Amino acid sequence: MSKTVIQGLDVDLDELRASIREEYSVVANNPERGFHFHTGRKLAGIIGYRDEWLDMLPPGAIESMAGTGNPFSLGELKPGEHVVDCGSGSGTDSLIAAYMVGPDGHVIGVDMTSEMVAKAGCNALASGVTNVEFREGYLESLPVEDEWANAIISNGVLNLVPDKEAALLEMFRVLKPGGRLQIADIALQKPVPKDARSDVTLWTGCIAGGLLKAQLERKIAAAGFKNIEVIWGKDVFSGAPQHSDAAEFGTLGVTIRASK
Repeated sequence: MSKTVIQGLDVDLDELRASIREEYSVVANNPERGFHFHTGRKLAGIIGYRDEWLDMLPPGAIESMAGTGNPFSLGELKPGEHVVDCGSGSGTDSLIAAYMVGPDGHVIGVDMTSEMVAKAGCNALASGVTNVEFREGYLESLPVEDEWANAIISNGVLNLVPDKEAALLEMFRVLKPGGRLQIADIALQKPVPKDARSDVTLWTGCIAGGLLKAQLERKIAAAGFKNIEVIWGKDVFSGAPQHSDAAEFGTLGVTIRASK
């Protein structure tokens, strides 16, 4: 494996991605195990998902739901729109989006964990939704054509991406002019020390890859986005089945709105 310098750190990119895949393959295949973050219907309640959205979905889509906020709180999607869900997981948000955009719209979910892509596909079949598809890939190199999407959604995934600049540039690339970013992630109120940011367990714990709110805003602006708004949200780690170090760094969910 070759070492790749990311964000000024000596990070083994392959090892980091493998660890993140391993964690989320367990979320896909063994969601009842319990994690350092909330999952499933309990998480959905914390971050304000409507019961009517969840009631439309097969149980497999909800049980492996993992996220940090509610991208739909920034505005529901419109009929006929094209949507890319970055880090689509078990398909929860992609399926909700597919219902919102209706039969004339289309949703592409992208995830790097093959188990999640497979589970999302099964959930789509179980729901009978035909205007959604799932593709395996990295956010730093989205398998989506230029200027295809009206909206980008994502939920708790950007912090897991080592090269956030590349991922944000890719989101900008696939958006149509006038398209919008509606994503949820985390922001820190206290920076993670440089040595701790090399701790892979803090990456899979949705901490080491987090940024301060001002840093997050700067990176989004550097990718070309305008009208950026980062809104503080809920503590989505306290009370999780496994211990989390999130409180040490003031880690909170955020929702992020921006436009191309």
